[in-house]
Amino acid sequence: MSNDLTVARELQAQAAACLRRCDVTVREEEGDALGFEYEGALCSLRGVTLAPGLDVLTLTCVLAWDRPLKPQLHKRVADRNNALQFGSLTIIAHEKLADVLLRYTFPAAGLDDDALATMLLLVLSGAGRARQGLVP
Repeated sequence: MSNDLTVARELQAQAAACLRRCDVTVREEEGDALGFEYEGALCSLRGVTLAPGLDVLTLTCVLAWDRPLKPQLHKRVADRNNALQFGSLTIIAHEKLADVLLRYTFPAAGLDDDALATMLLLVLSGAGRARQGLVP
């Protein structure tokens, strides 16, 4: 196992431990990702080494799925995107329906547990707020 892979896995394990301390139930997913729910959003978290010394956490949250693809959805997503401090929202269209995702990737190596937990909760609380009004 390369050192880069080890660092990414250690970072992912640290993130999982931080989430568990915040009473988030975390599970191992296929492909070595972590899966969990936060305020109704389905989330996936993975530690990745982009380059030697550049280790990041990448977080994807499905905020809403199978929503009617209408101009009102685009406006709501744009409004929520403007209000987000961390991450960005995107609409994935499939025929007449759409899913809304939040994506955020950030350098996390070197953060202590308190700082990492704070960062994760800031991103996830934004996901929770963005989800409001997107689902019935």
